[in-house]
Amino acid sequence: MLTKAFIPYKGYYSTPFARWQGTMANENAIILGANTSKRWFAQKNWDPKMFDYHFLGMTIHQHHMFYGATWSAAMMGATGIPGALLMQACSTSTTCIYQAALGVDAGYYKNAYCLMVDRCSNGAHTVWPNPMGPGGEVESENWMMDNFNKDPWAGNAMIQTAENVSKEAGLTKEQCDAVALRRYEQYLDALANDREFQKRYMFPAEVSLSKKKTILVEADEGVTPTTADGLVKLKPVLPGGVHSFGAQTHPADGNVGITVTTREKAKELSADPKIEIQVVSYGFSRAKKGFMAMAVVPAVRMALEKANLNVKEMKAVKTHNPFAANDIYLANEMGIDVNGFNNYGSSLVFGHPQGPTAGRSIIEGIEEVAMKGGGYLLFGGCAAGDTGAGMVLKIG
Repeated sequence: MLTKAFIPYKGYYSTPFARWQGTMANENAIILGANTSKRWFAQKNWDPKMFDYHFLGMTIHQHHMFYGATWSAAMMGATGIPGALLMQACSTSTTCIYQAALGVDAGYYKNAYCLMVDRCSNGAHTVWPNPMGPGGEVESENWMMDNFNKDPWAGNAMIQTAENVSKEAGLTKEQCDAVALRRYEQYLDALANDREFQKRYMFPAEVSLSKKKTILVEADEGVTPTTADGLVKLKPVLPGGVHSFGAQTHPADGNVGITVTTREKAKELSADPKIEIQVVSYGFSRAKKGFMAMAVVPAVRMALEKANLNVKEMKAVKTHNPFAANDIYLANEMGIDVNGFNNYGSSLVFGHPQGPTAGRSIIEGIEEVAMKGGGYLLFGGCAAGDTGAGMVLKIG
């Protein structure tokens, strides 16, 4: 259990997420994330030189990724600090926050900044020499699609892991469709009153159209309107499966920034010093081979156990749910209402840039709990390799 790591209220942002091959498709994710953070610091009148450590979280290769953490820190204006590049598939944000919190808790850092970025669009293609192969032809890898489509250990695609869990747990397409529709309706709540909820935390990304012209991406792009009739008509992606394209997430682009610091500094930086956000605990897990959606449950149970809390004490629950089965399985195993969490949206609807996905959900959860007057937030999400991560925060 952590006791000394805090997040300033409003000491975080998420850009909108853009469906792949959209407005952010040609931006280097590191540059876009660093420039977005620099603009955000300027708006808040924060001096980036106050940070003493930086975590850059990302999962899809971009140019100069080798220097990613120190380069992004310098571009943000924190020119004198070291940093680490952290990659843990869809758990990247959660683990960045936890590593920053550990360092603050242990006294290694006073002010750490976590920047999570990714661009699924125009995914990197890696080529290796293969001089002993037939004709000496190269070996290659498409960073996104090849890894979506095959875990080299489990030997199957990510959607197959969701279908494996669905089959074992007895889940149906009707259940998955119902959850997909519910998550879309919850997302619409975030758009009410001219996107009042999203504007609590969302910060626009500035994208270059040419050397002289830029545009601001101020709202999510590519969210698919969802209806009950539309979901019924969609066939499962895999024969005999329960997930259509309407009941799974889509690749996206975007970035998220989160400040982790001491209680005193968090109060100084907070938009409302009366609201305190403490990073309380973290959990991790690995499910059996090919059953990724199951991994969330032991991860959140570990986070709750480390916090000496139970799920009924949570004011809000947020998940990274690339497939509808994730939330159904979690709800059944934890004894909670599948319709009662992920208020205001989730990655099932607004998309999945991978590195920043969990960060946005955690930020949304913080805002939801703050609106409710404070309490505990539980986050849980799966990640490639049949792994999961959980986190508990206290707000108020």
